[in-house]
Amino acid sequence: MRLLLLICVLAAGSAAANAPDTSKRPVSRPTTGALPLNLESSGAISAPERSPEAMAATVRGDVPRVSLRPQERTRAVRRVIRKHQKLRAKGAICGDPDIQGEVVGRVTSGVIGCGITQAVRVRSVSDVTLSQRAVMDCGTAQALKSWINDAAKPALSKKGGGLKGLRVAAHYACRTRNNKKGARISEHGKGRAIDISGFQLRDGSMITVLTGWTARDYGQALRDMHRGACGPFGTVLGPNADSHHRDHFHFDTARYRSGSYCR
Repeated sequence: MRLLLLICVLAAGSAAANAPDTSKRPVSRPTTGALPLNLESSGAISAPERSPEAMAATVRGDVPRVSLRPQERTRAVRRVIRKHQKLRAKGAICGDPDIQGEVVGRVTSGVIGCGITQAVRVRSVSDVTLSQRAVMDCGTAQALKSWINDAAKPALSKKGGGLKGLRVAAHYACRTRNNKKGARISEHGKGRAIDISGFQLRDGSMITVLTGWTARDYGQALRDMHRGACGPFGTVLGPNADSHHRDHFHFDTARYRSGSYCR
């Protein structure tokens, strides 16, 4: 037993004697140069542009079988991201940084059926600006966000650089449906509706529902947006619904047992 202990002590001493005095400095991985980092509006790093050779290799199937090492964010990039996040959080409403505006609170009315318990005034949704700050409840604001991300942006992605803004024709207003005397209170009077008459593109051009619905260049995109609103919204009305809606889309969050009502 003592002999075994002595052998262990001698072996440890020998290993310590042969150990380097300092650790070796890590060697950087070989690289062809740092790629530029571009930020999306959300603060995420944009994917770098791929060369024609890389695209061709993807088509052929000649792609690496392991993931490449992710690019490291520099301190400057991290500072820009933090600043962007703080600015977004400062104007966030409905607990969502993608919905920017201000809290209004309770909206009352002398007319029975009108008013909003917890209203907000929305100025932009998912970086899409509203032409006027629209008053609504958070449920309607969230539905608007879903529609913008899942329907409006994809439908206009190849038109004029994409969607930049919405032309709001109407939002909260205490009135009856289609302003008819004796009719029921409109969902506009409950903060659950928004009317949209046009779409501003990033190149500065404007698509209107009135002229674009039957236009060769924009008709399909408008129909895709109209169809995509069915689900996020309970009521979706457009030019084919009636003469009251020939120049705008009406969206509201009223719910029906039979599902969304879309015309």
